[in-house]
Amino acid sequence: MSGAVLPARQSMTLRQILHRITFVDVALWSLRILVLVVVIGGTIGTLIKSRYGSAQWVDFIVFGVTIGSIYAQVALGYTMVYGVLRLINFAHGDIMMTGAFAGYFVATGYDRSGFLASNPVTAILITMLVSVIVSTSIALIVERIAYRPFRHVRGFAPLISAIGASFFLEQTFRGLFGSSVKSYPDLHWVNPNLNVLGYNIPKMDLVVIGAAIVSMAVLYVVVNHTKMGTAIRAVSEDKEAAALMGIDVNKVVIFTFTLGGVMAGIAGVLYAFVFKQVYFYMGFTPGVKAFGAAVLGGIGNVPGAMVGGICLGLFESVGPSLFFDGIGITAPYQLRDLIAFTLLIMVLIFRPNGLFGERLAKERA
Repeated sequence: MSGAVLPARQSMTLRQILHRITFVDVALWSLRILVLVVVIGGTIGTLIKSRYGSAQWVDFIVFGVTIGSIYAQVALGYTMVYGVLRLINFAHGDIMMTGAFAGYFVATGYDRSGFLASNPVTAILITMLVSVIVSTSIALIVERIAYRPFRHVRGFAPLISAIGASFFLEQTFRGLFGSSVKSYPDLHWVNPNLNVLGYNIPKMDLVVIGAAIVSMAVLYVVVNHTKMGTAIRAVSEDKEAAALMGIDVNKVVIFTFTLGGVMAGIAGVLYAFVFKQVYFYMGFTPGVKAFGAAVLGGIGNVPGAMVGGICLGLFESVGPSLFFDGIGITAPYQLRDLIAFTLLIMVLIFRPNGLFGERLAKERA
């Protein structure tokens, strides 16, 4: 009797499971399988072909860490503003663009006068300082005009305002300086490569990585080991409770946008020195990728934004050759943006809290 009932129960359970499977579940699992097939098959094919030597793989990795460091700096602006205001600052990439433009005019002037060649370190530091001042000022203006009126408004109004601020900055700089691409001056003293463990590494990449590490370390110390950093974390947890404890929420918000502007200004100059170009639309793509890095690491989590930026940069640099070359795709490096945005989509679908966000969400719960 019991033996006859048990199979019936098992078949009923199996029917229930099959009944609960929807078209969306099938599509998501198919997407997972497709991505795994491309990644595993492409990687095996690339390694079998052996088209790239160790020096080329080192170049891919170093450039990935370089561009990832820039993404991480921009991502910190996203994650800090979101942590305090629960608002995505979609104008942050364009704030980076304003800093890059300011740095361009300073660096070009120093290059024409010969000061950049004779005193490169001082010239670069002054260029970064001007970029930081401009980007921070723009960030504070955007916060005051576009974000503060919507601080307590629910719905799509804050999002629309953020997107509007982004378009306003882009079109303003297009009107002021034109739509043509402007070239950053070459830094001749960093053009030669540096030999590290038998591999030639561009000095500019080391400068970018070092500057990013220092700035992110300073930011981490400020957020985690200062009185204002404690106030930022308190406001991030509960603005109303923090206000009742005597914390000036408005001051914390302004300080948060200031830190984000500083990071964007430094990142803008570093990005321009790496790619040698500046134009009014240059902040959009790295801004979106930095947002993806913030989501990848767990938006609202400062260490997560750093790790997410590095991971995204490595995927974007190593991924095209590793995944696509082995399956016969011509010019795989042109698909680097496809890898970055596919990674963002996969994270949003299968791990929306990010690499470190899930633990943070559980702690808050």
